[in-house]
Amino acid sequence: MSVPPAAVVVLAAGEGTRMKSTTPKVLHELCGRSLVDHVLTAARGLRPARLIVVIGHARERVREHLAATSPDALPVVQAEQRGTGHAVRTVLEEVGVIEGTVLVTYGDTPLLRTETLAGLLDAHAAEGNAVTVLSARVPDPTGYGRIIRDADGAVLRIVEERDATPQERAVNEMNSGVYAFDGALLADAIKRVSSDNAQGEEYLTDVLAILREDGHRVGAFVAGDHLEVEGVNDRVQLAHARRVLNRRILEGHMRAGVTVIDPETTWIDVDVTLAADSVIHPGTQLHGRTAIATGAEIGPGTTLTDTEVGEGAVVTNTVAIGAKIGPGASVGPFTYLRPGTVLGPRAKAGAHVEMKNAWIGEGAKVPHLTYVGDATIGAGTNIGASTIFVNYDGVEKHHTTIGEHAFIGCDTMLVAPLTIGDGAYTAAGSTITDDVPPGAIAVARARQRTIEGWVARRRAGTRSAEAAERALAAERAREQQENGA
Repeated sequence: MSVPPAAVVVLAAGEGTRMKSTTPKVLHELCGRSLVDHVLTAARGLRPARLIVVIGHARERVREHLAATSPDALPVVQAEQRGTGHAVRTVLEEVGVIEGTVLVTYGDTPLLRTETLAGLLDAHAAEGNAVTVLSARVPDPTGYGRIIRDADGAVLRIVEERDATPQERAVNEMNSGVYAFDGALLADAIKRVSSDNAQGEEYLTDVLAILREDGHRVGAFVAGDHLEVEGVNDRVQLAHARRVLNRRILEGHMRAGVTVIDPETTWIDVDVTLAADSVIHPGTQLHGRTAIATGAEIGPGTTLTDTEVGEGAVVTNTVAIGAKIGPGASVGPFTYLRPGTVLGPRAKAGAHVEMKNAWIGEGAKVPHLTYVGDATIGAGTNIGASTIFVNYDGVEKHHTTIGEHAFIGCDTMLVAPLTIGDGAYTAAGSTITDDVPPGAIAVARARQRTIEGWVARRRAGTRSAEAAERALAAERAREQQENGA
């Protein structure tokens, strides 16, 4: 690991007009983190003595976000956005001269790795540079500033494309805008940066020319992957960065022993954990702090957010948020597990089942077409199809408790608050409003009454009446034939 820098300064004050969004550019998300959070995570891996973020546009929203996600970062306000040099000068005016190495990076470069930044710091220290530029060799450098070196490899200057000669335009080494500075030299040079240009702004690149004119060495470190230094300026670039980062995440999991059937249709956030020998099927999205244990199978067509899945569990065509799925449990297809749902070992939440704030005991089954809300279901209990846990009276939510090895008949309404004892039964089609003791059966339905000939009298001339008449005529014909025989 490189010697920790004295400070990392993240420039995140810009408006990002090309995003065409009311959300500040650096707060747009990809793979479970905002742009600036990705940058801060990479910077934090360097163990800097100080972590500083320059904020400006929508400063209060960005400040609140940083307070929630990065309380170790010091926000510094750039009240007027007057260029990158002005942003760094604003930092030094607030915190004073920073002795040691100061790394300057940007809040819209989410693909930069800690390892690449560490390589920049190592090169900076090894070469004894006053400033070292992070550069990259790109297939098409059009639009980028070019790194122009001398015969010894030292950086002569950075030239913008519009000012470059044809020979300089042929250079494919571009400036990322990320720099490692000697802090004391930076503090001196930044005061001499002029705003005498068409935009009337202070540019950090001018510091390089000042330091070189002062006789100091300016170097460059080439990133191994040019994609790392690409910034995000619009929604197209955001989508591209998301795909690059997602592929990086998937490759890391696959090399660690996870099977991803179709990486092209699988999306996994950076804070998701996957154990070896888990299997991820096509069309799966894993968000937040979802954790998948060994041998679990997820998907196809499944979206899990902040959900834990135990060893050997199978989750198919499911949406789950804030749920816990126990070892060997079975979920899906077309299942919705809402926050507070806990499935015990080998429990089942089957087709077209929705659960919320429900605890399902070991081996208990809710196979299909059922809503379970605010409930505790004991081990080994079976919930019949089309059962509804009626938990809301229009004002308050109420709880239902079902004991172990109970049997709830199909199409049962369980009106909370309610307790059904161990081994108890409810008859199909019942509406249960009173507690059921252990071992009892509750029947709460009217007796069936059949009225012969009602359709012929009340629905004469309809297709139903015609069908009924044909069936009755056929039945009379059979009876006559049997009687004649």
